[in-house]
Parts: sequence; C-alpha cells; structure tokens
Amino acid sequence: MNTYSMPVRLAPFFQVSFALILFLSTLSIKAADQVLLNVSYDVSRELYKDFNQAFSSHFEAQSGGKITVHQSHGGSTKQAGAVIAGLEADVVTMNQQLDIDQIASAGLIDSGWRDQFPNQSSPYTSTTVFLVRKGNPKNIKDWQDLIKPGVQVVLPNPKTSGNGRYSYLAAYGYALKKFGTNEKAVEFITELFQQHVPILPTGGRAATTSFIQHNTGDVLLTFENEAYLTSQDIGSDKFDIVIPSISIEADHPVAIVDKVVDKNETRKLAEAYLNYLWSDIGQEIIAKHRYRPRNQEILSRYKENFPELILLSITEIVPGGWSEAQKIHFSDGGLFDQLYKNR
Repeated sequence: MNTYSMPVRLAPFFQVSFALILFLSTLSIKAADQVLLNVSYDVSRELYKDFNQAFSSHFEAQSGGKITVHQSHGGSTKQAGAVIAGLEADVVTMNQQLDIDQIASAGLIDSGWRDQFPNQSSPYTSTTVFLVRKGNPKNIKDWQDLIKPGVQVVLPNPKTSGNGRYSYLAAYGYALKKFGTNEKAVEFITELFQQHVPILPTGGRAATTSFIQHNTGDVLLTFENEAYLTSQDIGSDKFDIVIPSISIEADHPVAIVDKVVDKNETRKLAEAYLNYLWSDIGQEIIAKHRYRPRNQEILSRYKENFPELILLSITEIVPGGWSEAQKIHFSDGGLFDQLYKNR
C-alpha cells in the first residue's frame, strides 16, 4: 500500500510544478516581446515607419525575440515639452539640438548626449528648400523672391517647430551673406514675416497640409525630404521643387532618455535601436527617404537625390551656435516675437 500511496500524495505536487514551468515559460516568451517609444518630429513618420520594420526584423534575427516600436510625432518643440511633461519616450529623434537640450535641462537626458553616438549623435542631415505650385507662377527662384509683392509663404512656427527654426535661420543666413550685416538681415526677415507669412502652423506636416490641401500660400518652406515626398505622393503635375542658392545644414540628432530607459530597463535596447541608424541598412533607408546619410558611400550612390547648394552651418549664421540662436531669435521676447507680434 505504501508503494502506491507515495505517487498519489505527490501527484498534486507534480501537477503544480508542471503548471509553474508552463507559466514561467510563458513569462519568458513575453519578456522577449519588447516595446520602445520613439518620440519624433512632425515629418519623420514615413522614415521611421520603414526604419522600425527593418530594425524589428534585425532584432528578431539576432535575438529570436520580437519588438514593437511605437511612434509619436508633432512639432519638435511641442514633442520635447510632452516628454518633459511625462510622455515616457525611450528615445527621442529630433530635428535640432535645442529640443534635446531642453529635455536634458529637465534632468531626463544626460548633458553629454551629443557624445554618445557618432557625428555628434546626428545620423543624417537635411536642408530647407521651396515647394511651389506647378509651373512656378510667381517665378520664385531664391530667398529674395519670397518678399516680392503678392507672394505668400507658408512655414511652421519657429517657436514650436525645429523645421520652422531652420527655415527662419536659412532665410536669415541668406540675407546675412547677401547684404553683409546683421541689420540688413533683420530687415529682410522682418519684411518676410510681417508681410508675406499669413499663417504659422505648429509643425512641418501641418504646414504641408495647409499648403497642399487648403491651398494656402505660393511657396512652402520645409525640409527637402518633405518637399520631395509631397511632390511624389500628391503628384509632380501639381508642384515643383525649387532649390535656393543658399540654405542651412540641418542636423537631426537623436538621444536616449536616460530616466525612462533606466526605469523601464530598456537601455540596451534603446542603444541598439539608435545605433542601427548608422548601419548600412539604416543609412540606406535614410537616403531613400531623401535625408542626407552620414555614410559617404551611400550618399554618393544617391547623389542625384541631393542637389548641390551652399549649406551654412548654424555657427556660420549665429556664431554662438544653437544656444545663442535660441537666446537672440527664439526665446520669449526674442527677435522673432518682436517682429511677428508687430505684423
């Protein structure tokens, strides 16, 4: 009897143990299905949709696990404010460093973020170009033409959008080079914004919508990838792209949100995600979306997509760089506020 009593007493134990093993196995599988949130700027939707698919495939091939990358898009400065207010981004992929510096100032990102990845943590660049109605009826060829009588210009608000800040500074840089003094540059930018800018949408995609769907304005100032995307999607029979003689080199930096990844234990995953932007596959996707990749070989293969023009760095336009540009032009009560409120 004792021979049979032992298994009978242990049977429930074995059943519980087997159930526990199954439960722990399920947990292990679920643990491999990881999630990241990338908070980005307004016109990067298509780029990161493709990049996320490529990274997910790479991650699954390397680890056997699955990853879902969620996206959040809007005017870059508004996005930075959302992260500061509590939007738990694991990474931010912005279009200029001011917004990441703002998040760093709030204590969420390490102050040395620019040294964490190559190229001062900017995996690609862009520049500001013009999108005009088909046939270019207002004969807009360069920045000077934006202040001709009757011309209306659409661009994002420089207070809420990095795209808008680049457009503003590109116009200012052109005038600085053409006329030779800050005073003349201020006169040019003042005339442009006070007399030729009817609206200021909060972000780049909103500005595009105003231009193409609401038929506002004669020219849209935006990143070259957005201009080409609009031309391709809406149709080359409706719009032309005009490349100005001078524009600005627009770095697009990325960063890990340290407080969030440490809380979520996603640091290694976030590092792998951002590093993949510099991979050959990442750089190829970047080039296909009309951003200028850092990989010179890939850039060379796509050179027909990137017209040559004079590209001014931020320090060539404002010697103190972004911090000085923010102080002079975009801070509350700065030059932009002064010229736009008096329109």
